[in-house]
Amino acid sequence: MIFNYSGLILGVVSFLIIGIFHPVVIKCEYYFGEKIWPVFLFLGIICGIFSLMAENFLLSEVLGVLACVLLWCIRELKEQKRRVERGWFPKNPNRTA
Repeated sequence: MIFNYSGLILGVVSFLIIGIFHPVVIKCEYYFGEKIWPVFLFLGIICGIFSLMAENFLLSEVLGVLACVLLWCIRELKEQKRRVERGWFPKNPNRTA
């Protein structure tokens, strides 16, 4: 019997990527506000392009997941701003906008 671990690996990597970017979005909103969204857009597009060009199937999948998470972070930045306005997260007193 041959085992194919790629699905399990992709699941674990996806879980880790999402888990890593959750606090990244919170910190980015705290220090930069939602004006940092173009960085996430750029990185998401780059990862998407590299995902299409990767010859290794698992690498292509991981880059695709990373691209989607980076693009999702743009929405989460806006949601994080709303959470800060509601008082659910602290507002950075040193940031003017």
